[in-house]
Amino acid sequence: MLTVFLATFAIFVLVVLGMSLGYIVKRKTLQGSCGGISSLGMEKVCDCPEPCDARKKRIAREAQRQHNRIL
Repeated sequence: MLTVFLATFAIFVLVVLGMSLGYIVKRKTLQGSCGGISSLGMEKVCDCPEPCDARKKRIAREAQRQHNRIL
């Protein structure tokens, strides 16, 4: 059982090292292969016509932070 765990862990470490090496060499960020939400024709994550109350509160808090920000 321990050998399976160690082998799996080693494979994950190799994958992470390979991805980081690709980033270091190409200086290109990781990105999805499908193009994300914009490929679905959606302009934002929440495609509701009216945002929910929790989202309205978050938007208001962010606007307040931007307003109170010191340059």
